[in-house]
Amino acid sequence: MEITSFYPVLMVDDVEESARFYREELGFETTFEADWYISLRFEGGELAILDRRHETIPEGFRKTVRGLLLNVEVTDATAEYARLIRGRGLRELLPLCDESFGQRHFIVEAPGGVLIDVIEEIEPSPEFAAAFA
Repeated sequence: MEITSFYPVLMVDDVEESARFYREELGFETTFEADWYISLRFEGGELAILDRRHETIPEGFRKTVRGLLLNVEVTDATAEYARLIRGRGLRELLPLCDESFGQRHFIVEAPGGVLIDVIEEIEPSPEFAAAFA
């Protein structure tokens, strides 16, 4: 198989609300828009939003997103925390913290039940540094 692209497609109840979040809060741009599907892009990646009830989704799988965590790597997690939590009032699920495995991060909830883990890479502790390739 020769893969030419790979990106997640989030199945949600409200396509426009979810797309608006990724555009306004994370800076994505729309590349295609229909009432049931919106394709988004930023430098370095793609994301699509799909109405979970659309007929292209097989019966029995038309559920909202559960158990999905999207990692968003940034240069300054502290600044993004101030902007998204304090400035925009997003729901904080994990407060800003430093992890010994080499991350400063926090988690917010996006529309559709998706968790967004905003991550800045930091120096890991010696015990975790050895685990990196």
